[in-house]
Amino acid sequence: MAVLNSKVPDGHISEKWTNHKFSIKLINPANKRKYDIIVVGTGLAGSSAAASLAELGYNVKAFTFHDSARRAHSIAAQGGINAAKNYQNDGDSVYRLFYDTVKGGDFRSREANVHRLAEVSNNIIDQCVAQGVPFAREYGGLLDNRSFGGAQVSRTFYARGQTGQQLLLGAYSALNRQVGKGKVKMYTRKEMVELVVVNGKACGIITRDLATGEVEKHSAHAVILATGGYGNVYFLSTNAMNCNVTAAWRAHRKGAFFSNPCYTQIHPTCLPVHGEGQSKLTLMSESLRNDGRVWVSKKKADMRAPGDIPEDERDYYLERKYPSFGNLSPRDISSRSAKEAVDDGRGVKGGEAVYLDFRDAINRLGQPAIEEKYGNLFEMYETITGENPYKVPMMIYPAPHYTMGGLWVDYNLMSNLPGLFVLGEANFSDHGANRLGASALMQGLADGYFVIPYTIGDYLASEKPELIPTDHEQFVKEESEINDLVKRLLATNGEHTVDEFHKKLGRIMWNKVGMARNEAGLKEAIEEIKEMRDSFWDEVKVVGGAEGVNQTLERAGRVVDYLELGELMARDALERNESCGGHFREEYQTNEGEALRDDQNYTHVSAWEFNDVGDWTHHKEDLNFEYVKLATRSYK
Repeated sequence: MAVLNSKVPDGHISEKWTNHKFSIKLINPANKRKYDIIVVGTGLAGSSAAASLAELGYNVKAFTFHDSARRAHSIAAQGGINAAKNYQNDGDSVYRLFYDTVKGGDFRSREANVHRLAEVSNNIIDQCVAQGVPFAREYGGLLDNRSFGGAQVSRTFYARGQTGQQLLLGAYSALNRQVGKGKVKMYTRKEMVELVVVNGKACGIITRDLATGEVEKHSAHAVILATGGYGNVYFLSTNAMNCNVTAAWRAHRKGAFFSNPCYTQIHPTCLPVHGEGQSKLTLMSESLRNDGRVWVSKKKADMRAPGDIPEDERDYYLERKYPSFGNLSPRDISSRSAKEAVDDGRGVKGGEAVYLDFRDAINRLGQPAIEEKYGNLFEMYETITGENPYKVPMMIYPAPHYTMGGLWVDYNLMSNLPGLFVLGEANFSDHGANRLGASALMQGLADGYFVIPYTIGDYLASEKPELIPTDHEQFVKEESEINDLVKRLLATNGEHTVDEFHKKLGRIMWNKVGMARNEAGLKEAIEEIKEMRDSFWDEVKVVGGAEGVNQTLERAGRVVDYLELGELMARDALERNESCGGHFREEYQTNEGEALRDDQNYTHVSAWEFNDVGDWTHHKEDLNFEYVKLATRSYK
């Protein structure tokens, strides 16, 4: 059994990060020029890491499968970014942000990592303001804040409904500055398809050029993965269609442990599914719940228009069930509550949707004030649905969104594979079983700007890894195996498209490993996924060739990985006999229908070691709560 050493430093939690930065080994500026670092992914975590490391003097190779780093999916984040500035003077602090995050994650995160995140949050805002990020401001010129779910203070900084886009443009400008100086070499339209490990250390990657089909080898002293989450295992999710798990999964197959894969977040405010041909779902920012009220009719199968339903016949169920937090209850609780209302037959006109209503806010504040806060989100809703949300309530329903699981990392953000670091959503470290809104952008920038520049230097100074040449036998072996995989995919001559398999997998995952899980369903999912994985190689048809652009081939390789990941997600959910955060086992709930944790047996991180397809070894990292005492999570 492997021993998972989290490398959390000693001392009081408020001093751990400060003391750690002083105690770790440093590399002098002249020697930084001797090290090459690969960064895979150019979203907020990847771009900020690449820019910061290059600024320090390292030679950075940055890889993206997009034609430009600015197309990374971080651009789609809408509502804001958390920080403990306490500009509103409403009682916020670093400790309160730490506390809210641990509680919001249902006590399944590592305390030390969460406190560090809260500590550096304030630096992130200063950094972004210096870059020119156009955060919203109050009348007097100070930065404005709004509230998000799971908090009773206003700590979310925002740029209308385009916060991710504006933050990414800031990181992108910092990255481009280093590209111009020659410290970062950008590789666009390159997809990482394999991790190279020599002598037990990560030393490079294999990529496939998505424009030419060429398979290429790249070497470095260390590899950083900042490749996002795996929400597209559900096929329909709020993620861009190209988001995938391949980089992280190929690293997992090379020995990197995958942690807590069952912790997936279902976002409560998304546009409902509208047809079988739909390829993705659209997120409506959680910030809308600051002023929008969520409700359904009290009557089942009520076919009346919302304006015809009297006030006393409306069930504002979040306000009723969780009066302290109301419409700003955390995402997992809000999503399950919407599902309960729909399962009870009280969805909008009998369908799978609930209302998000701005009538009262418009009457109270006036339409211009709502337009100033949320105008682009309202325009997006009207463009997609054809309905004016200033006049009629929005229709929303939960959808797969963020994934809290990911590759296991220690306090230094290094996986159990020396030399492989994992940042942002690709790792498991900060959110436990449920992520609070506006914390994804915070984690990505914290990891990239303020954590990895310290911790990667400690690894390089301690291990002094050598630069393995790309003609090394291991590089040649991995390149050959990728070419063989491509040939095998192209040689299949079935009758079903790649998307048919992905959709079928997505339905299994949504129905049996989605908002609610149970033992029977999880066991069924495991067997169904195994069968589908076997049939994939006989029944799929991958058209086209290996040269040039072939998006069917791209998707086929990604679905191969999803078919393995899906089984592990179900196995992890089956092993965790409790309900916590986004992992809701129907057998484990209170009389009131709330999640029922088992702290005696499951206060740990699950870390899975890959042995072979369908075969994993389960490891555990115990979680200790010294500064936030274990308690039943309540938002009532």
